[in-house]
Amino acid sequence: MSSTPPRDPSSARPEPKVAYWRQNLIVIGILLFIWALVSFGCSILWIEWLNQYKIGNLPLGFWFAQQGSMYVFLVLILVYALVMDYLDRKHDVKE
Repeated sequence: MSSTPPRDPSSARPEPKVAYWRQNLIVIGILLFIWALVSFGCSILWIEWLNQYKIGNLPLGFWFAQQGSMYVFLVLILVYALVMDYLDRKHDVKE
């Protein structure tokens, strides 16, 4: 007879998974950095330099302040959803 206690199924898969959350925080940090860079940098800090270029009839700095930051934000949301879907599958995390 074996004296080993039966394995607890919950110990085989610790929640939350450390690697999953580490990668999740890295993704969030990178995307927040890009969002801050575009929304604050391109719309406020570098607006004078960007205004020497034009999109149509609008200066590029003005365009970023009015529309470009929103477009970048929408792209970042899409990127986040795709990357998190990949990470969920990679780490076998189900909702």
